[in-house]
Amino acid sequence: MSDRIASVERNTLETQIKVSINLDGTGKFNCITGVPFLDHMLEQVARHGLIDLDIHAVGDLHIDAHHTVEDLGITLGQAFEIAVGDKKGIKRYGHAYVPLDEALSRVVIDFSGRPGLEMHVPFTRGSVGGFDVDLFSEFFHGFINHAKVTLHLDNLRGKNTHHQAETIFKAFGRALRMALEADERMAGQMPSTKGSL
Repeated sequence: MSDRIASVERNTLETQIKVSINLDGTGKFNCITGVPFLDHMLEQVARHGLIDLDIHAVGDLHIDAHHTVEDLGITLGQAFEIAVGDKKGIKRYGHAYVPLDEALSRVVIDFSGRPGLEMHVPFTRGSVGGFDVDLFSEFFHGFINHAKVTLHLDNLRGKNTHHQAETIFKAFGRALRMALEADERMAGQMPSTKGSL
């Protein structure tokens, strides 16, 4: 596979976002969004997905974090779609279960070319670290619509909201890593009977 890297810049009246990714990285992470808890979650994706992430976002945080979080999901999704390329030779599907103390989450992803999100995460609190947990849905909707993936997120158990969120993002990173790995037996072939994704 050729280098799977991408840089995307998105500028609106509400946010200015730059994202650079390397899908075959080592987990390098540089991120400034003005939303510390989101930065912490994205670092989990980089580390556990072995994806290099460089993110700089400026948003209208004087209102709230909604636009920044949603637009970051959009921009990251766009970068993934570019970096993945034609999808020949990848495993396509990825899944992971991740525990953290009492919490356990499962994430399953399909680089199907069809956006879809099933998110079942019964957060026990409405915010964590000053972050409105409703915004996680906005982030993942932005991501799946522009990465063109089907994504299932399930928190199977958990009492601590931080643990619930962290297991979702760690499992998301692990599932991405699995789906994007080269499949030696599928080398050069499209992982679909349709011939395209």
